[in-house]
Amino acid sequence: MEVIKLEFPLNIEKTQIPPLSMALGYFDGVHLGHQKVILEAKKQANQKGLLSAVMTFDPHPSVVLGKNEKHVQYITPLAEKINLIEELSIDYLFIVNFTAEFANLLPQEFIDQYVIDLNVKHVVAGFDFSYGRMGKGSMEILPFHSREKFTYTIVDKFTSGDEKVSSTRIRQYIKNGRTTELPELLGRFYTTAGIVVHGDKRGRTIGFPTANVDTMDEFILPPLGVYAVKIKIGQDWYEGVCNVGYKPTFNKDALKVSVEAHIFNFKKDIYGKKVTIEWHQYLRKEQKFSGIDELVAQIEKDKQNAIEYFNYRLR
Repeated sequence: MEVIKLEFPLNIEKTQIPPLSMALGYFDGVHLGHQKVILEAKKQANQKGLLSAVMTFDPHPSVVLGKNEKHVQYITPLAEKINLIEELSIDYLFIVNFTAEFANLLPQEFIDQYVIDLNVKHVVAGFDFSYGRMGKGSMEILPFHSREKFTYTIVDKFTSGDEKVSSTRIRQYIKNGRTTELPELLGRFYTTAGIVVHGDKRGRTIGFPTANVDTMDEFILPPLGVYAVKIKIGQDWYEGVCNVGYKPTFNKDALKVSVEAHIFNFKKDIYGKKVTIEWHQYLRKEQKFSGIDELVAQIEKDKQNAIEYFNYRLR
């Protein structure tokens, strides 16, 4: 997949791009609804003898247009989004730098410059996709703005449990700890990525060494508590339990949330390595214990509960 970053004014010539079938959208999460749009663009490309493409935007429009919000937590930060779209075997990914100047384009100007001038011959978007200044462009008036230079497909609402699958709904599920329900919306379990950093190394002294994961700020973390998780190190996946919280048994004054994973049957040194945590089942809330023995007993119980969960999933 070729990744092309676009600026405003447009920094690429139409002659550089082959004829395309392109999916338009922000696509945070690349959830099942998004996949339906992207795969429709790929299907249309195959049918019409075009190459497939996706256009997305970075940063999130609310960072530029929002009066209060200057930082957004993503279901899939940009690097993750790129990986997921590449897994769908798309030929081109256009990432438009979303600026105030770009946001000020009239709907017709957006279509002229970022669709027609990119040699797009077929457009695919969700029924609620909007474009141009103040989102005044809609799929209903796209035929007018197309100037008959391209055809288009409008993808209907995708639902799960009689409710639209949306990035907003998924964010709410993550924030509410409903991690086991996310595959119904995402098509996979939710993941976060981070670097293993040095912690206080107290876990190894009580028989449960942990990987202290410095999670990138852009990711949404599930609520405080203990989870059954899978951890990807290199190309391999391992099972484990992960605590999200302040470690109240030892750090009554901790200010920053920590993410600590105990990886089953694992003894390698992974400091400085990037790991991916796949969030499966919420096991219990974070709690303060009266002493080490009580903490160790609970961690052992958490471990057994996680093992039972993963064994059940294998049945």
